[in-house]
Amino acid sequence: MVSKKVRRIAAAMASTAAAATLLAACGSGSSSSTATTSSGTTKVSGGTVNFAEGPGATPNYIFPLSSGAYFSVTNLSQFQELMYRPLYWFGQGTTPIINYKLSLANPPVFSNNDKTVTVTLKNYKWSNGAPVDARDVVFWMNMLKANKANWAAYVPGAFPDNVVSYQATGPNTVVFNLNASYNPTWFTYNELSQITPMPMAWDVTAAGQAAPSETSTTAPDLTPTGAQAVYKFLDAQAKDTSTYTTSPIWSVVDGPWKLQSFTSQGKAVFVPNPTYSGPVKPTISKFVELPFTTDSAEFNVLRSGSGLQYGYIPVADLSQKSLLTSSGFTFNPWILFSFNYWVVNFNNPTVGPIIDQAYVRQAIQHLVDQPQWISSFLKGYGVPSYGPVPIVPANSFADQKERNNPYPFSVSAATDLLKSHGWTINANGTDTCSNPGTGANQCGKGIAQGAQLAFNLQYASGVQATAQMMAALKSAGAQAGINISLTSAPFDQVIGNATPCTATQAACKWQMENWGGGWVYAPDYYPTGGELYQTGAGANFGSYSDPKADSLIATTHTAPASQTQSALNAYQDYIVQSLPVIFQPNADYQLSEVSSTLHGVQQNPYGNLLPEEWYFTK
Repeated sequence: MVSKKVRRIAAAMASTAAAATLLAACGSGSSSSTATTSSGTTKVSGGTVNFAEGPGATPNYIFPLSSGAYFSVTNLSQFQELMYRPLYWFGQGTTPIINYKLSLANPPVFSNNDKTVTVTLKNYKWSNGAPVDARDVVFWMNMLKANKANWAAYVPGAFPDNVVSYQATGPNTVVFNLNASYNPTWFTYNELSQITPMPMAWDVTAAGQAAPSETSTTAPDLTPTGAQAVYKFLDAQAKDTSTYTTSPIWSVVDGPWKLQSFTSQGKAVFVPNPTYSGPVKPTISKFVELPFTTDSAEFNVLRSGSGLQYGYIPVADLSQKSLLTSSGFTFNPWILFSFNYWVVNFNNPTVGPIIDQAYVRQAIQHLVDQPQWISSFLKGYGVPSYGPVPIVPANSFADQKERNNPYPFSVSAATDLLKSHGWTINANGTDTCSNPGTGANQCGKGIAQGAQLAFNLQYASGVQATAQMMAALKSAGAQAGINISLTSAPFDQVIGNATPCTATQAACKWQMENWGGGWVYAPDYYPTGGELYQTGAGANFGSYSDPKADSLIATTHTAPASQTQSALNAYQDYIVQSLPVIFQPNADYQLSEVSSTLHGVQQNPYGNLLPEEWYFTK
């Protein structure tokens, strides 16, 4: 499954960022106290960190129960979680594992043959003084149960469908009763990980409405109808970005940061939450996320040396890395536990039947020259994606098939596949179906005589390497007679277009969407595919449906400990073959440049930000 951000998680983590109004640098913050570090430098309390957002990838949704249109690293890992902490935190330094020290709850206890799970919360508080307790977890569960179709991480039959009942058995204890025995690692990493406790201050259906008490028996969330009304209200509030800093709803936080100001362009200014209960309190006095439209605009600000303390060097500008070093920056690449792909719409009324043919997807995959794209366009800062399990950072999940390309670049292999299935090849033109039908040597179900291999592919703008890769794809496609029309749009628009749909819906006109950042495993951190590829799953953006894939995914959820890896291998090997998406090089190497006076920065493998651990020295 995926991780919470997006999730598309969707990751807005290209090797870039770009343009916006800037705050002053470190000196604009307060410096109320100092301390000497182990290296002999002086640690400064205070200061402002200006952080570059990805190009066109600005936060635009604050409510943690996010739909697919907002399910991105930008919104979840790098915005919402600064203010609203999930039940369990993942990532210890750069290692992709659970971090109980930074979690709101103690390790879960499994019993009753792994059909009962008991969670005990630690002593955290909301900024309004209320405890973060079992009732807040029940509130989330009630909301999720009633609004699961709006949750991008929803997988039919999985969470929360597999939870028969849940109840607060004490102020800080929640017990979940499951419908079967589940692998504890999978359930913790991919189910409990989805929970974000929510304050009772949010359990309202209209502005100005009094929030219910913890013990209220008439709270809106206690009935499905009431919970749906709460969701409708909060969703509308979350879409109104102009109210983020004035709303009494969003001001109630339990994370280390609270939002001081927010602009329609996506500039977010955070200040420390003085009531934060966690083990690491912020040292800097202000954390600012700055929006940019292109990577070149970001680089101009970074190179100036006065506008950013944490930025990115675009791949195209790597030759200037030494200049940044001499200007006081440290090169610190950020490698995410992710893989990269673009989505294809199986339900598009025009090209859906063509996309539904595995041989067509295989032919397109043969046009993706991953080694060459990495070398030429990513300057070596990328890794191949041959399947759904990342091969970096180092992990035990990926098997041998993930590490070898089953569809190496070959225009001739692509054309051979198409010829053998009834297509007439028109190099530098458009291939046509000349042998319709469902036989082994025919075009396939739903494809008419004369149908053309022509597709529209939209990709995220602002990143030169992405544009170069898509141009190379178009050129290779032309040689095989596959006509690919390219357009570009801002990241938020691209991921907003790529949503599950049915052929009769107006929203189903999209054919291929490439947001450029692939998928980071969060908030589902164990790399199984339910959230991505199971029929009807919230993040199954292309509406892929395959009974065998569904069965293999289900087995990864329930396999006993001794069969965990073999079940994962069977799943990932089938996805490599089936190609529910088109895999492309993983450019989730954020080529970070960090001010040499800023310390404590550790690159979380899931894309999470921890600026409360950062500090300046002088």
